[in-house]
Amino acid sequence: MISTNGVTLRFGKRALFEDVNVKFTPGNCYGLIGANGAGKSTFLKILSGEIEPTNGEVVITPGERIAVLKQDHFEFDEYTVLHTVIMGHARLYEIMVEKDSLYAKPDFSEEDGLKASELEGEFAELNGWQAESEAAELLMGLGIPKDLHDKTMHSLNGNEKVRVLLAQALFGNPNILLLDEPTNHLDLQSIVWLEKFLYNFESTVIVVSHDRHFLNKVCTHIADIDFGKIQLYVGNYDFWYESSQLAQKLMRESNKKKEDKIAELQRFIERFSSNASKAKQATSRKKQLEKLTLDDIKPSSRKYPYIAFSSDREAGNDLLTVQNISKTIGDEKILNDLSFMVNKGDKIAFVGPDSHAKTTLFRTLMGELAPDQGEYKWGITTTQAYFPKDNTEYFQKNLSLVDWLRQFSRDPDETFVRGFLGRMLFSGDESLKSANVISGGEKVRCMLSRMMLSGANVLILDEPTNHLDLESITALNNGLINFSGTVLFVSQDHQFVQTIANRIIEITPQGLIDRQMEYDEYLDNENVKALQESMYS
Repeated sequence: MISTNGVTLRFGKRALFEDVNVKFTPGNCYGLIGANGAGKSTFLKILSGEIEPTNGEVVITPGERIAVLKQDHFEFDEYTVLHTVIMGHARLYEIMVEKDSLYAKPDFSEEDGLKASELEGEFAELNGWQAESEAAELLMGLGIPKDLHDKTMHSLNGNEKVRVLLAQALFGNPNILLLDEPTNHLDLQSIVWLEKFLYNFESTVIVVSHDRHFLNKVCTHIADIDFGKIQLYVGNYDFWYESSQLAQKLMRESNKKKEDKIAELQRFIERFSSNASKAKQATSRKKQLEKLTLDDIKPSSRKYPYIAFSSDREAGNDLLTVQNISKTIGDEKILNDLSFMVNKGDKIAFVGPDSHAKTTLFRTLMGELAPDQGEYKWGITTTQAYFPKDNTEYFQKNLSLVDWLRQFSRDPDETFVRGFLGRMLFSGDESLKSANVISGGEKVRCMLSRMMLSGANVLILDEPTNHLDLESITALNNGLINFSGTVLFVSQDHQFVQTIANRIIEITPQGLIDRQMEYDEYLDNENVKALQESMYS
């Protein structure tokens, strides 16, 4: 078990946390949520001991081992991939090194033999004989093939290193697991694997993530950072979101009779109480939910940007035809003879393990890259707005946000532009910040503002949820659901794909799998699974 007693953290006069008392118990997974800047990652560092609080203390049950998802991708460059994973259990790895050192001595003594015997006993107790096979299983589950296991970390790319460091955190069944954005750089298949792993994990997990589907799948509780405090809620992210929205609604409608409010709360709890993340938690969770009162559900301070797309004109039936497009970059063939048609009203999620292929396709359709062969044709009634994965080139100039957005607005009036920025949470002096120094999440909100002002009837978005907080992801999700035009998009956010897409196109090494269905149906479809097996073999 891990808990905090009166934890306070101040930076100068500003208190990020004030007298936080919270207890995280075994068998539960806690989703740590909060607006950007609320201190989610900082709180994990306090729990791990990386940051000392100004006041208060962190208490860990004696003898329990804590594991943390490391953020330094270069820390283990000199070690092999397999050894890097095993280093997640520091004592086990220490024993392995000490054993090897003893056995390598040319003058191995009786004293060395006794020491080696002690080490062998502890090694067996820590399940050391299965360490390499367990590490290999974790790596393969996270998409790191066996031929990379004996290579050094230095030889891996950034995405592969992230996966190895995640396997390191999961290794050896730690008692307390702290994960900061574990789904970053994972494809959808690896995320599903991680969901299953954490679902069956019996120790304490505290996780920060912007992936709502992931939080719903693995979390038994939500730890909400708001107003410098941490409030625990029983249930997954959807329950927290719905309850916070209900609380705000009830506060706005304070003139209604209290009995009506209580009845609404009871209906709400009945709807969610059976939606358990883990079967073993269902009974106790339902009892806790049934004890909730109006005072237990507090309105959130969260702010949601206003994201709504509208088209200046309706597109005709002839939208986009792609015929036999191929593209090679360097020595690698990225796109291989791809053909498909886009129909009016399609909201297509492009999926598949090769993110480079999806980005290359989108850049080709937007005219940034020329295909080596084949052609594509947009309908004459279509207008396109593009959200690139890399937006660096858009933020080179030293412009205020008002002047930056004015470049893309048909109404140059400052009042209009400031009003638009205000809806995207850039209010007051925020709108005068320089565009070339804003954060990744702020850049994404600017790019979405640019798209909204375009009036396009076809939206193309490549990983638009990267860098966004949960509030902005929710707003974008709803905006695309309500958009009446056509959408082509790539996302690793399961809920985002499931709730927006009505068609799935998977890019495989052997061509396309194209199905008119929702994402969950696509994942469960036996015919699709058989086709995937043949396409990737």
